[in-house]
Amino acid sequence: MPEGHSVHRLARQFGDVFAGEKLSVSSPQGRFAPGAALLDGHVMMAATAHGKHLFLEFDHGLVLHVHLGLYGAWDFGGDDTFRGASSIGAPRKVGEREVYDDGDAPAAALPEDAAPAAVPAPASAYAGPPAPVGAVRVRLVSGHGWADLRGATTCEAITGEEAEGVLGRLGPDPLRNLPGDRDAFTATLAGRRTPLATLLMDQKVIAGVGNVYRAELLFRQRLNPWLPGAGLAPDAARRLWDDTVAMMSDGVRDGRIITTPPRYWDGQPDVLPDPDEAHFVYRRHGLDCRDCGTSVALTELGARKLYWCPQCQRA
Repeated sequence: MPEGHSVHRLARQFGDVFAGEKLSVSSPQGRFAPGAALLDGHVMMAATAHGKHLFLEFDHGLVLHVHLGLYGAWDFGGDDTFRGASSIGAPRKVGEREVYDDGDAPAAALPEDAAPAAVPAPASAYAGPPAPVGAVRVRLVSGHGWADLRGATTCEAITGEEAEGVLGRLGPDPLRNLPGDRDAFTATLAGRRTPLATLLMDQKVIAGVGNVYRAELLFRQRLNPWLPGAGLAPDAARRLWDDTVAMMSDGVRDGRIITTPPRYWDGQPDVLPDPDEAHFVYRRHGLDCRDCGTSVALTELGARKLYWCPQCQRA
């Protein structure tokens, strides 16, 4: 499941290449045909993200609401204008294994409608979108490019009021970091006896954090995963929020989750590290902790894999 930074990058991508454009909206698969008919021929005005939810707003007040879930993915293609418009690049697929928040599911588990699309034609040869590949839930087409969605958990055309209802059920998003968000997060933790490792994965408590960020945040803050939220001092809760903001903002910038500083990398400090150098504890069970040498531990909590250092995080 893509974590929040991927969805925010995706929102920027849509804003850069589709905002202000009249879109042809269809559902080649057919499952979203009624919703596509409601959006077809309208102008996309804005794209926003909150946590793992993407909202594409149209000029007649309807919103395309997408949650990729575990297997959802977008493909993009288009001409030079389309490809060059994004300030963050145009990833061919958002939702592949490298941006899942828990990549432990085998590739064979991917359903048919999550199969990668064919590589788009070179930009100079663009003459409209290619024939759909796989079960394309929704296709968006402008004069310069296209985007195909497959395998999403949620894909629906809703009203602005319904979109506000979705937002009302979510916790604060560190990548929005609105005034009062840190205090709201701190207050929520103070009122809960649930372990921090569970609370960080609860989208009603904090939106956008997934399994990688959960493990890395708890390690960086030297927090015991089983410490109840109410047992965390307010200052420590605020530091946890601030580190979440910083770490996820780095993810938006880099397009990857990198939680180790350059002193842990073998390469040049200005070059992003290899994947096996990017994390402190995530998917490093049985290996030595980078700081104390204790073997990184692994267990399951809430049907998800939890990684931690028993020595650095014992307090």
